Amino acid sequence: MNKIYKIYKILYEAYGAQGWWPITGYGYHKLDYDFPRNESEIFEVCLGSILTQNTTFSSVVKSLENLYAKNAINADAIESMNIEELKEAIRPSGYYNQKARYILEFIKFYKNLGGAAPTREALLNVTGIGEESADSMLLYGYDKQEFKVDAYTKRVLLELGFIDEKAKYGDIKRLMQNSLKECIKNEKELFKVYQEFHALIVHHGKKFYSNKPYGVGCFLKKEIL
Repeated sequence: MNKIYKIYKILYEAYGAQGWWPITGYGYHKLDYDFPRNESEIFEVCLGSILTQNTTFSSVVKSLENLYAKNAINADAIESMNIEELKEAIRPSGYYNQKARYILEFIKFYKNLGGAAPTREALLNVTGIGEESADSMLLYGYDKQEFKVDAYTKRVLLELGFIDEKAKYGDIKRLMQNSLKECIKNEKELFKVYQEFHALIVHHGKKFYSNKPYGVGCFLKKEIL
């Protein structure tokens, strides 16, 4: 067992299944990997992936609930909304002027897919969709094996000495994916681990890597270093 996979095992034992991505009206679906179950839930994951840029997920939930109350967690409803109404609904997520534009740009792209799953390359060509958002959509929305890296991932790996400060998104993603593929040969299991591992890192990160100095009290140090 390599050390990256060992981190996963330790976190899973400590916190258990996380059940990401939570769906409005249902919530977290621990140990049920059939989500998203339909086109509406796929779109919600994509929408949430845009809203979560540079903010907390609790803020995203507020924005999604605002849209849900307006019966507007679908592409057609959002497109038909007055732009100011859309901005007000997603205000809790911050950067609402920018994110409203990103959402509308994504909807154009999404509708052209005709229900098909997008490629990562195509997503990255959509205004406002960076690597983290693209991987979030693909992993949690389209059930693709694309590990999602976020700020917590980098902080944890940096603290444990797996990367240096200059490590880029792609470097970290390759480290995670190559390490996990080395230990997990079953494709379905690998997909589950990708989903759970990111969610576990977020859960752990909130406890130990939200405020500087990062990593104070992190129990991974004792187990990994």
